Amino acid sequence: MKQIPLDFSRFFAKGTSPGARGPLVVIAGPCLLESHEIHRRIADALCTSCARLGMVPIFKGSFDKANRTSVRSPRGPGIDAGCEMLARVRSEFGVLLTTDIHEPSQAARAAATVDILQIPAFLCRQTDLLAAAGATGRAVNIKKGQFMAPSEMRGAIGKVQEAGSQQILLTDRGTFFGYHRLVNDFVALADLAALGVPVCLDATHSTQRPGEGETSGGHGQHAPMLARAAVAAGVDAVFLECHPDPASSPSDRSTILPLTQLDPLLTQLAAIRKAVST
Repeated sequence: MKQIPLDFSRFFAKGTSPGARGPLVVIAGPCLLESHEIHRRIADALCTSCARLGMVPIFKGSFDKANRTSVRSPRGPGIDAGCEMLARVRSEFGVLLTTDIHEPSQAARAAATVDILQIPAFLCRQTDLLAAAGATGRAVNIKKGQFMAPSEMRGAIGKVQEAGSQQILLTDRGTFFGYHRLVNDFVALADLAALGVPVCLDATHSTQRPGEGETSGGHGQHAPMLARAAVAAGVDAVFLECHPDPASSPSDRSTILPLTQLDPLLTQLAAIRKAVST
């Protein structure tokens, strides 16, 4: 299956207006890496839709969820097994890969397999982690902390740049508002873009309601609405966790997008992207 390569030099070019860096990038996959059968079903749906619509697919899966609400929550296969799973997806589908890291020691190992290292929102101020990711030379996707203003992400960008990477993506996943609620400020997307890097909206995690029992709750049915609004606002990428059977997902089952909804949603996003680009 022919894929659209991600031109990093264009996607990460400074001084380019939001939405003008080329095709819309779609970061999607399960929350937690599970089995190759699950991964291949998601990757096949993602790559097929993106090829039809002229979008760039990036497959995402976590080898470890180190920030779960409960110590009893599933953590994942670990970095070695997880990277092997991701490499198998690339081998079969030729798709770009991303995964999140939680400790500086994980950066080099993950960078040997994936194209983009993701920094979790709660860790976006951790200097050693950002520096380790930047030192690999890989692209780095920094998720904006739910507790931070857009302008504060300038410091995170600087840490990665000084460590050696100029390919930086900022992802918004909502901001805390009172208790157990995340709010998306779409003006903030423009504020993030003003920092001179591409911007992504994490539509599925933005619907979380953290701290509701031993797992985070959420209203995942609203994720498509947020994705449509973000593309209308001119983001460069959207982040959508998806699963063939959300009820069986070991992580984020209340917010993860049913895989059957992925193609219809991406079709809508393509139409919106075209409309706002004319």
